[in-house]
Amino acid sequence: MFTKENIGAFLEGLAILGTGGGGSPEWGRLIMENDLEKGRAAKIVKPEDVPDDATVASGGIMGSVKVLDKISPQELIAGWEKRFELTEAFKLQAETIGKKIDYIVAFEMGGLNTPVMLSLGARTGIPVIDGDGLGRAAPETQMISFIGYGVSLTPMPLVDAAGNAVVVRYGAENTYADMLGRWVVTRGGGMGANSHYPMSGKKLKETVIPHTISGALALGEAVFKARAEKADPIAVVAKYVGGQHLHSGVIEKMEEKEWEGFYFINARLSGGAELVIKNEYMALFLDGKPVTVFPDFILGLDPLTGRGLMSSDLKVGDEMALVVSPCHPRLRGALKSKEGQNAFSPVRFGQPNLTFKPVEELLKGKFH
Repeated sequence: MFTKENIGAFLEGLAILGTGGGGSPEWGRLIMENDLEKGRAAKIVKPEDVPDDATVASGGIMGSVKVLDKISPQELIAGWEKRFELTEAFKLQAETIGKKIDYIVAFEMGGLNTPVMLSLGARTGIPVIDGDGLGRAAPETQMISFIGYGVSLTPMPLVDAAGNAVVVRYGAENTYADMLGRWVVTRGGGMGANSHYPMSGKKLKETVIPHTISGALALGEAVFKARAEKADPIAVVAKYVGGQHLHSGVIEKMEEKEWEGFYFINARLSGGAELVIKNEYMALFLDGKPVTVFPDFILGLDPLTGRGLMSSDLKVGDEMALVVSPCHPRLRGALKSKEGQNAFSPVRFGQPNLTFKPVEELLKGKFH
């Protein structure tokens, strides 16, 4: 599916859908080019083609975007030829559940975390499903469609860069595994890999956000075409995601901090917009009122090119175009369960007084 010619478009789409996080597309490029150079390629399958009795597991790289920025990607990827933490985490998952893992499903869409799952498939020969648990990126392991439909996050094996390995067997709160994982990662080299959400093929088909890998490629190709034809890339992105270009402005003020593996920002833009960021764009306020709340999409884009902007790269003076859109209906459905409400709670991104409402409702007829 992927060649040297279309990697760029795929990463362009992932950067947009990453909603400010999901890892750097430049990391993703190096990972995918490395696999191509070594003759490795993941087999990608449609979720509807997965047998009901298959065993599927998710996973990804765990770490802060700021920590990853301090690591040499070339050295890390070269080291992965000797020890790939994600392969170790999936082997540990298979041992823990006592089953062979038949299919891999990405946790999220993002410039690093999607290519790294494709690399896992290329290295192990396990097929990768064209889909993920979000259709976007999210900062915490429990923030995913699967969890709202009764799929257990645990057991969650985690292998860090320093060589430590732990398995979270169970957490009374579905936020526990992620909190423990962050503690392990921040004390074991700043990053690691995990495996989670073991499930049947039947359950996967009921819960996955489908066709997002092929969708990211199509989105990137649409943006490339818009640039080539001198069309408005922001309008193209908005149309593709079923959303709208809500606001553009210049970043006037940023308050930022790094804490327990997360990158927090409150950013104020000209025109009365405020962004709450926890690795990803989590909430958008206009004139003090919430207009979009996670897991609905807030896409931060370069106004001229439509390029997805990484939250860790933002600085005062940068221009941003903000596109908002509803998340996939399966994510909305996950929010109806008690587990989903706990997992996605705005408390998790520092907004205890905020309650999720659909973007269409928050914009009160202004959404089209």
